[in-house]
Amino acid sequence: MIELVSESRCIQCNICVNVCPTNVFDRVADAPPTIARQSDCQTCYMCELYCPVDALYVAPQSDMQTSVNEAELVEVGLLGSYRENVGWGYKRTSTAKSDQTFQILKQMK
Repeated sequence: MIELVSESRCIQCNICVNVCPTNVFDRVADAPPTIARQSDCQTCYMCELYCPVDALYVAPQSDMQTSVNEAELVEVGLLGSYRENVGWGYKRTSTAKSDQTFQILKQMK
């Protein structure tokens, strides 16, 4: 579930607002977007993936809110970690070639 929009990192591009399939965010004039409908978050990570400055944190627990502290997320390397793990972003190595999901599909035939 979406837990954080970092005010210090956000560049107010509103990409997260545009890519969210469940309309979780609201635009705010001259400020970072707000998490307006957190319970609607489906933990799809689209917002975190598309954020160009790693200003978002989506917690893997999709059914409950968790209390997060931005400084702690930065310290343990979780802020923007999903994007890092899949290799999205400048100077990151794509992990697409190592994805083995197709093996599951082959077994289903």
